Amino acid sequence: MSPTIVAGYLALFFVIGALFLFINLLVGRFLRPKNPNDEKLSVYECGEPTIGSSFVQFDLRFYVIALLFIIFDVEVAFFFPWAAAFGKATHLTDPNFAVVQSSADGSGPPVLTPHAAAVQRELGVQHPVVADVNADRATNDKAVRDSASLLATTSIGDILVFFAVLMVGFAYVWSRGDLDWVRAVADERAQPAGFTPRVLEGSDSVLAG
Repeated sequence: MSPTIVAGYLALFFVIGALFLFINLLVGRFLRPKNPNDEKLSVYECGEPTIGSSFVQFDLRFYVIALLFIIFDVEVAFFFPWAAAFGKATHLTDPNFAVVQSSADGSGPPVLTPHAAAVQRELGVQHPVVADVNADRATNDKAVRDSASLLATTSIGDILVFFAVLMVGFAYVWSRGDLDWVRAVADERAQPAGFTPRVLEGSDSVLAG
């Protein structure tokens, strides 16, 4: 795909996105109900009752949850380029997909089919060619499919390692109780059965009862 076509698609995407946003905002301005009041215009924290003015800092738990979401969201985003590369590699291994053909005049060495060359360019190969110009078509066809199969197998191993690291991080934050909105709940779950905390009168000390 030429750079001009890519630029055209990107320009069309941004123009349609801008028009979609502008039209929805414009229609909403005329159709949505307008009933401002003190309660509606007040600052809120995810449905919790407001305390103090709007200049006070939010609860720290909002930042913890947001950071955890960003970390795992960014890591999961790496699955998309992997899926694209894995899909193209497996496409080359499809027996119904022609990857090598004879030369135009029939007397020259075998060459890659236009579709196979395009797939290899999408995989990052700048100048896709057959493995051995001196070999026959069947040999080159097998070489291309074997290399694509090796790439697909290697990518499976890579994503399994990546996913394992991701799950280790998830288990770590879960074990720390960072996924519990109220950390005290996680602390109570960790106490042995029959444990009832007692608060001493006139102090903040807690004793096990």
